[in-house]
Amino acid sequence: EVQLGESGGGLVQPGGSLRLSCFASGFTFGRFVMVWVRQAPRKRPDWVALINSGGATTYYKDSVKGRFTISRDNAENTVYLQMNNLTPDDTAVYYCATLKELPTYSSGRYYFPEYDYWGQGTQVTVSS
Repeated sequence: EVQLGESGGGLVQPGGSLRLSCFASGFTFGRFVMVWVRQAPRKRPDWVALINSGGATTYYKDSVKGRFTISRDNAENTVYLQMNNLTPDDTAVYYCATLKELPTYSSGRYYFPEYDYWGQGTQVTVSS
């Protein structure tokens, strides 16, 4: 059975930091691109960071560049998201998800293949 379990969310003040973790099981973790996707209240889910299967290639949404860092440990079947200098706009449920391949880039945007698996999400709330 495929399982993705996120942890590390919580309430943090603006300017603070959190580190999210996502432990995977039930599939060959090291063969998949891993993505962090977030869904803010009343908005559609949107990717924020992704990392290729080997960990050498990362992409970030412009809004989180320089503040968020994605990493993975294939020996531990875990992907991480270090989030620094958080703002209220980062408030969302954060999910980890998998892709079989990297998205393509054309005309200023990324084109994503269909996600294979999703976790249940972890709530991140940034508020004073």
